Amino acid sequence: MTPLRPLRLLLTLLLPLVLAACGASTVWAPDEEVARAAHVTGAPPSITLYTVISTNTGAGGHSSLLIDGTQRVLFDPAGTFYHPWVPERNDVLYGITEQMRKFYIDYHARETYFVRDQKLAVSLETAERLRAAVEAHGAAPKAFCANSVAQVLRTIPEFKDLPGGFSPVRLSAAFGALPGVVTHDHYDGDPANNSGVLMIEAERARELGIERPAGH
Repeated sequence: MTPLRPLRLLLTLLLPLVLAACGASTVWAPDEEVARAAHVTGAPPSITLYTVISTNTGAGGHSSLLIDGTQRVLFDPAGTFYHPWVPERNDVLYGITEQMRKFYIDYHARETYFVRDQKLAVSLETAERLRAAVEAHGAAPKAFCANSVAQVLRTIPEFKDLPGGFSPVRLSAAFGALPGVVTHDHYDGDPANNSGVLMIEAERARELGIERPAGH
């Protein structure tokens, strides 16, 4: 056996595992759920970049994008957030009321992570173009959150110079340097394990007879 054959055999065995790790789960809420959940804030159009950052190392753990146009949606690529009242279509979450927006922040903020929100006023046309872009993006593979958010933002000329790659903190720094961005950091002393937040919401859903849909 030549030296290359064991390597080729190893790669052949590992390839299915690599492809499985890069896969993205498909979630597609029914039309009636999405239409029923649509939330209009009435506020001026804006976008908000959320970045989850380690309180210990300063490293970024996640990126997502809130888009407030004719309705408010949240692009949460490769995210783990779930709520029974928030329909999802491939990383796009609908029904983002102010209560849900705060719950999303609370879900991620804990003693080991804080959440940075960076809000920027945009035109209604820009907000709607971004909503169309996230709806067309499809489900993101794990660890592709910052990459996916940057890819969507760069469809707009004024954001074309934002960096790509896999660093939420790098994307946050570049976005924060744009004129007009307003930044807030959200801290929470909850335990590092945020399962308690989900248990409370799950119990509320059970009390109301709401079941978790298949595919989540």
